[in-house]
Amino acid sequence: MTYRIVWFKRDLRISDHQPLVEAVKHGPVLCLYVVEPSLWSEPDAAAQHYGFVGESLRALDDSLRPLGTRLHIAVGEVVQILARLHAQAPFEAVHAHQETGNAKTFARDLAVGTWCAENRVGWHEWPQFGVVRGLRDRGRWQSHWERQMGASLVAAPSSIPTASVVSDLVRSFDSRAMPEAFDLGLDPYQPPGRQRGGRARALTVLNDFIAERSTRYRGGISSPLNAPDACSRLSPFLAHGCLSMREVVQATRLKIHSLPGDAKRQRQGLQSFSSRLYWHCHFIQKLESEPELEWRNLHRGYDGLREPGWNAEHFDALVSGRTGWPMVDACVAMLRETGWLNFRMRAMLVSVAAYPLWLHWQPVGQWLARQFLDYEPGIHWPQMQMQAGTTGINTTRVYNPVKQAMDHDPAGHFVRRWLPALRRVPDSWLFEPWRMGLELQARIGVRVCQEIAMPPVDLADALRQAKARVHARRQEPEVKAAKAAVIERHGSRKRMPGSTRDDSGEERPTRHRSKRTDASEQMALDF
Repeated sequence: MTYRIVWFKRDLRISDHQPLVEAVKHGPVLCLYVVEPSLWSEPDAAAQHYGFVGESLRALDDSLRPLGTRLHIAVGEVVQILARLHAQAPFEAVHAHQETGNAKTFARDLAVGTWCAENRVGWHEWPQFGVVRGLRDRGRWQSHWERQMGASLVAAPSSIPTASVVSDLVRSFDSRAMPEAFDLGLDPYQPPGRQRGGRARALTVLNDFIAERSTRYRGGISSPLNAPDACSRLSPFLAHGCLSMREVVQATRLKIHSLPGDAKRQRQGLQSFSSRLYWHCHFIQKLESEPELEWRNLHRGYDGLREPGWNAEHFDALVSGRTGWPMVDACVAMLRETGWLNFRMRAMLVSVAAYPLWLHWQPVGQWLARQFLDYEPGIHWPQMQMQAGTTGINTTRVYNPVKQAMDHDPAGHFVRRWLPALRRVPDSWLFEPWRMGLELQARIGVRVCQEIAMPPVDLADALRQAKARVHARRQEPEVKAAKAAVIERHGSRKRMPGSTRDDSGEERPTRHRSKRTDASEQMALDF
């Protein structure tokens, strides 16, 4: 009897899973996850990602058992696994979700499609997010996203006929079916405070946020003190597909419509969150449309701006949390412990790397990809370039880490929590401790270049020089001339309430709108 393979990738659930439902319509199914050594050896992969996936796979297997089947695991490169499995136990088709990942997964999916065509095996893919493969007209993207998000959720099958496959390549899921992270060449360290995977945990976080924590979303997500609770914390579950984007969008909208009239703060929070769900797919579409964003400047006029003269000492100071700027080093410490950081602080880290430290965005981006449990390539790489100023169409965003500390941690609770040495530093010196005199350092037992680091550059001078370099490049005639093509291909077409679009394609507030920017907005996502 023939059968079909449902290949799970970053879609580790059975609810709202079109490939699974479509495959079951045709008969027996083999539910398969492939541990790909080459993928886990990529510079954006980390043990924490692998651990989260393992937990999510266990939960997936648990959800399949009551339906009459199991999750099966294979270890190897996907095309080779499919070829060998087909030789041992021929199958009719492979069903999967489309994936907008890194260059490795892009090449792999192309290779799977080629192998299926050459071997007369069906290759069926369905979109997982509101991302359009082969998009030609960016102006129609928003309406497509609305249709995709508004479509009915796909109910999980009531039962799944299991394919009887005799092969030494696949085995039912258990802890022994998964190689150890070390065996895949991964640094075994995992943040002890990271979120754990699995759909049940995802639903708990979703329901808790929509029911209660969303009240604190608007105005609470900028400060690293409040953000761990005020943010949705759904990003790792969306990145690995424990939840579908569509079910999160619909659950959010349903809650908004059911709120009583006096629930203004919660309604505003959920509306702001809903807008960010749109931006989630908007950014992934950029990488889908231009995969080179992972390794090449979006605007080629910025080539050579930072690439020459890589400063290894600056990079080491950043990744070790020894820049001497307390807000930066505290954020690195939090990442090391939890695998998560709020959006504004992520932007600040990239800005510090790109401007005062003058580091090229790609190596920094690879390091941060490993630090972020919720690493989503389609969001990560466009954001890296936007913060580094290499898109050519965005306002230059330079974050002063001292000002960020004063704005978002005025009492110093955050930096003192993550940098114990600073607990002995007086408030007046807390955000610039390198300025303390030697007598004070000796008295409190905190010495610059020992317990705390000396910044590798003078912040004011380095920021001034960096901005001058970027602005000079922006003014070059050929750089200005190429800007329109970038806007046409990637610029947002979404009209936000109370805004107009200028000639660059970016949103601008209307004149009657207050110049004040709500702290909950963090920053414009207009690229």
